[in-house]
Amino acid sequence: MLARIHARAHDLASARLGRKRGQAACCICSLALTHVMPAMRMQGLAAMKRLLVWFVRQRKAANRLPALAFLNGLGGSPAVLAQKLLVRSGMRPGLGEKVVMFIKASRETHSGELVLIIRPNVYVSEDSTEEPDLMYIPETHQITSTMSGANTLQASMMLLQESLESGAAMAQFEQLYRKKHGLTMNAARLPANIPKNRYRDVSPYDQTRVILKGSQNGDYINANFVNMEIPGSGIINRYIAAQGPLPNTCADFWQMVWEQHCTLVVMLTTKVERGRVKCHQYWPDLYETTDFGTNQERHIKHMQYIAWPDHGVPDDPADFLDFVIRVRKNRIGMVEPTVVHCSAGIGRTGVLITMETAMCLVEANQTVFPLAIVRQMRDQRAMLIQTASQYKFVCEAILRVYHGR
Repeated sequence: MLARIHARAHDLASARLGRKRGQAACCICSLALTHVMPAMRMQGLAAMKRLLVWFVRQRKAANRLPALAFLNGLGGSPAVLAQKLLVRSGMRPGLGEKVVMFIKASRETHSGELVLIIRPNVYVSEDSTEEPDLMYIPETHQITSTMSGANTLQASMMLLQESLESGAAMAQFEQLYRKKHGLTMNAARLPANIPKNRYRDVSPYDQTRVILKGSQNGDYINANFVNMEIPGSGIINRYIAAQGPLPNTCADFWQMVWEQHCTLVVMLTTKVERGRVKCHQYWPDLYETTDFGTNQERHIKHMQYIAWPDHGVPDDPADFLDFVIRVRKNRIGMVEPTVVHCSAGIGRTGVLITMETAMCLVEANQTVFPLAIVRQMRDQRAMLIQTASQYKFVCEAILRVYHGR
């Protein structure tokens, strides 16, 4: 078994080991000291020993590790512990130095906490399956069958709050598929279309991609239709989630806006961040005109959010929520899709679509399960909401909207 191991500081208190038949790299195991002993804070080497004991039991359950032999030899310095962990789990020996560093760091910190994320690259073909621990599964049918209206919304918000506090929500998000199985991305990989993609690993599904009709450069653009239905309201919020235009795709971008009758474009990035170009300026400067080949006119609103930090997420969602409210006001009565883009068209774009969808659900007194929203989005464009920090940010913002009604 080849594996990659790294440590990161966050508040994920979860442990999970899931397998699906016939799928590669589908096993993700997150270890956290707070899950091993939630009632107390363990320190240094003792904490690491207990964590490894728990980890071995998990591996024994998976029939991947002679757990008893490992436990009998447990003990010694951080270097010895690290070496045994690597040897017994089948990881690359070259990772030993990093593991030693992580163990030593846990002994030097005030909290003594060490979080290891182990991502085995395995191909599992057994019939047996294992259910992950701390899995946040919204009991939608149970809630709706016993409650109605505002009570169901309140129940879903309580579940969300509890799952954030326990770390279960983040564990479930980490396990959610990034790309929907069975959907293809063939158009994005055609030789003529590869230069039209800003990032080689971000491609639109063939089934939901926007197809250009009158472009001289072909029918391809890196953008997907994303439709979010609000149950009980008759509302369907229609979006086009797109990458930030490149110099060679600006004409295609405006062709898409024209053909889809879009009247609102929402931009969630600046042109340059941390010295890197994130989006080409596809709009003309003030009082200037750029001709893309037609003599007809339409009025289009362009809204740009510039307060997102160069990395991570905003410390306070207040400004972002104000921006989403402004977007919603400009969408009133609109049936045409709203174009939303950041740089890749998946991270911040997914956050905004999730946030507006949740706001609509709250107003309609419908249950709000952010993970279900993300799943619905990813069925239409892959990888929407790119990172766990973005997901946590939007979940906390949803709770803020609910409590601030």
